[in-house]
Amino acid sequence: MRYDKLIFVACAALGLASTPLGAQAPRGAQTPKPTTARTADGHPDLSGTYDVATMTPLERPAGVDRLVVTKEEADAAETYEAQRQIKNDAPLDPNRGAPPVGGENTTPKSYLEFLEKLGGGVVGGYNHFWLAEGNKLITVDGQKRSSIVIDPENGKIPKMKAEAITRNAALRAVSVNPAANEGAASAGPAGAFDGPELRPLAERCLLGFNSTSGPPTLPNYFYNNLKQIVQTPTQVMIVNEMVHDARIVRIGAEHLPKSVRKWMGDSVGHWEGDTLVVDTTNFTSKTQFQGASENLHIVERFTRVDPKTVLYRFTVEDPTTWDRPWTGEYPWNATSEKLYEYACHEGNYSLENMLRGARAKEAEDAKKTGKQ
Repeated sequence: MRYDKLIFVACAALGLASTPLGAQAPRGAQTPKPTTARTADGHPDLSGTYDVATMTPLERPAGVDRLVVTKEEADAAETYEAQRQIKNDAPLDPNRGAPPVGGENTTPKSYLEFLEKLGGGVVGGYNHFWLAEGNKLITVDGQKRSSIVIDPENGKIPKMKAEAITRNAALRAVSVNPAANEGAASAGPAGAFDGPELRPLAERCLLGFNSTSGPPTLPNYFYNNLKQIVQTPTQVMIVNEMVHDARIVRIGAEHLPKSVRKWMGDSVGHWEGDTLVVDTTNFTSKTQFQGASENLHIVERFTRVDPKTVLYRFTVEDPTTWDRPWTGEYPWNATSEKLYEYACHEGNYSLENMLRGARAKEAEDAKKTGKQ
């Protein structure tokens, strides 16, 4: 199948790979190249700011059967996306007609188009002026990739276990989806809009949506595409432009007791040759990555493959959610751009208006039923 059909396949889930955690590189992984940039303690210098904007989805889109795509196929997909974004950035016609009844009714033809429609609903989301989407597929070892997931070989997250499906359904029946996702619950159980503390973390501007904070830390796909690494001999800090989430990796440390749980887990690191390996456990039920449980275990590998690129690879494991681990990888590309403050904040007017709207609806419903 030609990869240019990717631009017509939009419904790929945001989303990686077998082989035991911390074991050999999975099939399709890039072979690290030596680098001479080192810190005073002799380890590769990973510090810097990186741009991870991309149009490559986490999971491989339906109908695309290969991880690596040809130059011609990649050119077709990238040209379509670049031209689409140029069109969207053009000034709007002040004399344009009203939108169709019921809102937007177009069919997305690319992954980013699909995300835009999903994020804004039928009434539309942000004006494109505010978006900074990627228009390139990720490139690893000189190869253009159709997905971030590299293992399983089909580029899909393994099917969720029945027990995990039941667990998540029960959780959502009594609370708003705790996942750090801006649109995690437009509705929800009774009382879902009773107070700000009940809304999802990303909706309250407390944690970046779509696992931009990590681990695993993924592309945003909309805006705030930068990540920064600050490195010392004993600690590594990973800062995300999205909601300015910062994660501290303690080098050579032991994990905290299981009773201590954190939104982004407890991350400890060690060096395997020239690769920084980060092991994270101790998650909470408030940040369910892809529906995982508190048993989530993630191993990340940071390898500087050339002076301007860090290869980021991660393996996800939770035996109570999936039958097998899964793995993904994508490059972090060095940039001279500066991180901007993400000025979203808890208690902003959007959240206030949502709660105000809930109170108004309750009053309307009470009038209809005669209950005051």
